[in-house]
Amino acid sequence: MTTAIDGGRRLRAVMLSKAMVVGAYQRKAELLGAEPDIDLTVAVPPLWRDGGLVRRLERRHTHGYRLVETPILRPGDFHLHCYPRFGAVLDAARPALVHVDEEPYNLATFLALRAALGRGARTLFFTWQNLARRYPPPFAWFERFAYRRANGAIAGSRTAGEVLRGKGYAGPLWTIPQLGVDPDVFHPPVDARADGDAGLRIGYAGRLVAAKGVDVAVAAAAGLDPAVDWRLDIVGDGPEHAALAAQAAAAGVADRVRLRPWLASGDMPDFYRGLDVLVLPSRSTPSWIEQFGRVLIEAMACGVVCVGSDSGEIPHVIGEAGLVAAEGDVAAWRAALSRLAAAPGLRRDLAAAGRARVLARFTMARVAAETAAVYRAVVGRG
Repeated sequence: MTTAIDGGRRLRAVMLSKAMVVGAYQRKAELLGAEPDIDLTVAVPPLWRDGGLVRRLERRHTHGYRLVETPILRPGDFHLHCYPRFGAVLDAARPALVHVDEEPYNLATFLALRAALGRGARTLFFTWQNLARRYPPPFAWFERFAYRRANGAIAGSRTAGEVLRGKGYAGPLWTIPQLGVDPDVFHPPVDARADGDAGLRIGYAGRLVAAKGVDVAVAAAAGLDPAVDWRLDIVGDGPEHAALAAQAAAAGVADRVRLRPWLASGDMPDFYRGLDVLVLPSRSTPSWIEQFGRVLIEAMACGVVCVGSDSGEIPHVIGEAGLVAAEGDVAAWRAALSRLAAAPGLRRDLAAAGRARVLARFTMARVAAETAAVYRAVVGRG
């Protein structure tokens, strides 16, 4: 098959991405497709399972490119899922470049890269992995294949790029977050909160698993000065749900802690705008450290102060625009929340700094523009 850059001008690219089942994330594809020299097809599965959550394909941002649904085998099996009809997508699109938005050690990546290379396309893979983990066969073989045969790689964070180099990848490498935020959607509330309000609206969004450390946030909030009128809104689900409810009840704060199910991606901006503080108290494990924390940039874009642990990439995402507390240290977390509760002016300043940081580093437009530049470089047009 002959791949093409249409008329010597438009670069035909295919992105394979399970992340793009989320409608809000498709804005990146719209912005890539709006580049005058890029003809983009995005292949997505009909659904992806994340623990007990089933994310079904949303079609929210679909202009200027082709969003193609392709079957998936073993959705939810991170290492062994695959796309049996991806070759047909490639045959229809005839791309010059295939961007596999997936870790290099997974079966889906190996099969997609092999299909792309067999059709003469240039290739990219993506990685968030920021732990130098060694995998048994066949995953180690998939990883080595990607390192040797791909024409480039995108790391979602600085630490992920360092791990990739440390494991032996020697090819072209760019550091770009997988996804940014749309600041026109994720924006602060129109009406600012009065500084005289002594209450503190705290929120968390994500999986309810031990590694996310939500119990630390509950314990820290439960020990705040009784004069602080705080509320903790927890959105998500997972095996720690019952334990967190029991913890709040045992601490006598069940009336202040609300556990809510997952929200649709389009409802998240309003959730953030109802908060003063978003917490991400992740704790590292031997097999996982926080890889980025997308909720941080979403909340900062909405003018919410973030408090994160020092796990993985969190301090690098927050920078000077929020507070960082030691993972698992309830006293340190309580001190951070107490400081914010007592200083509305500090909250206001940090909220403004967070919004500015997102606008400078983490918008969807910036991520798309940098990704487009990578596409051009990989096919020799950069």
